[in-house]
Amino acid sequence: MKPVIKSVILMSGGLDSLAALGFVKEKYGIELALTFDYGQKAAIQEIEASKKICEFYNIKNKVIKLDWLKQITQTSLVSSEENIPVNHFGTAESAKSVWVPNRNGLFLNIAASFADSFGFDYIIFGANKDEGKTFSDNTEEFRNEISKVFEFSTLKHPKVIAPLINYSKNDIVKIAMDNNIPLELVWSCYREGNMHCGVCESCNHLKKALIANQGEKYINILFEK
Repeated sequence: MKPVIKSVILMSGGLDSLAALGFVKEKYGIELALTFDYGQKAAIQEIEASKKICEFYNIKNKVIKLDWLKQITQTSLVSSEENIPVNHFGTAESAKSVWVPNRNGLFLNIAASFADSFGFDYIIFGANKDEGKTFSDNTEEFRNEISKVFEFSTLKHPKVIAPLINYSKNDIVKIAMDNNIPLELVWSCYREGNMHCGVCESCNHLKKALIANQGEKYINILFEK
């Protein structure tokens, strides 16, 4: 009898985590999604989107508060004193402006604790090709190295899987549309609000990918007119 595989996923409510969940839920037996509130400006929207996504896929969603991370984060994704950039996308400057100290490393380590306690074989996260160009913790090298760490820091030795690592945002939207993944539930904007702002870097990537895939109906649902 083939052993049962089960996994935990990092869930921000954004395009990448949504697509990763919908794309490999059955293959990796995803049972739990971890959503983190570290004082980011769009925390309320991300948590609500994550809740709806997890309800759609019938998996558990746990929100973990990391108040101390906000206290040591000075960049625009968190700080009320810094404006989120709307230019210079895809540069070292733009990456630095929204950098949160060791975010993916921290989130994956927390997920590894859950894996160790509850027997999850894999940890899924939505690293992708486009963000890997400017964010070092979205690369295959990072995924591989942190999996090696868990061979020493856990008894379960969960493997970190990034199913979208070789896909661009355009590819990810196409995968989502081809697999009937509910893009209308996503929250990818760096800002808080009722609709996506359409001008921050994350919105810019999503909007261009939707246009490239004839996804105008989602633009009408998600973005401010």
